[in-house]
Amino acid sequence: MPTTKLDFKTLKAKEEDLNKNGQLPDNFALRIHRAISWGMRAEREIEDDDVRFILLWIGFNAAYVKDSDIFYNTNTDTKNSSQRNFFKTYFDALIELDSNSRIYDAVWDRFKHEVRILLDNKYIFEPFWKHHHNIPNYNNWQERFEKSKRVIGFAIDKREKTALILSTIFDRLYVLRNQLMHGSATWDSSINRNQVRDGAKIMGWLLPLFIDIMMDNPNENWGQPPYPVIEP
Repeated sequence: MPTTKLDFKTLKAKEEDLNKNGQLPDNFALRIHRAISWGMRAEREIEDDDVRFILLWIGFNAAYVKDSDIFYNTNTDTKNSSQRNFFKTYFDALIELDSNSRIYDAVWDRFKHEVRILLDNKYIFEPFWKHHHNIPNYNNWQERFEKSKRVIGFAIDKREKTALILSTIFDRLYVLRNQLMHGSATWDSSINRNQVRDGAKIMGWLLPLFIDIMMDNPNENWGQPPYPVIEP
């Protein structure tokens, strides 16, 4: 495990070197450039956890979202399940390419405590809110919640299924993202401080790793950016 956090300034220097040597395909270079730009801005936001979390999530979107995720999946009824599939596909690819097991170390060693706290929080568990809004078939949200905690707890104890853990973490953080981005939370609220603080901390450590792994593997199929630069 790295003893210090990989920062976006270091990633920016690496990006510039790779670009100078023509090692980044154009669309991939655009994706990485955007992700790093938001990450660098997030690093400057040292006092506001809400803003830092939002900036990091934008950087995360820049890193992983493909045009097909947005323009070829228009069924809003399956939006959230599709989102989970997008996460899983992305994380499976990253973990397979993570030859130094840096993601594994971050999940199992650096943030094991924060992960358990996030996964034990029903207020960022989507079925809880679906039940709250009287959506059919979610009366058993608590049973689902406890089952999820058991499955993830077992995986944590056995130090296995890193992709599953990552997907579950980001599934919870996606609910938190929705609360913030859709104005369903108060800025600097004491109610959600723990999840926002821990979410920003986890993303601030993992997103640079994700981007670094991607830059080490620029010719993998990372997909097309949804909104490329189009000259007038």
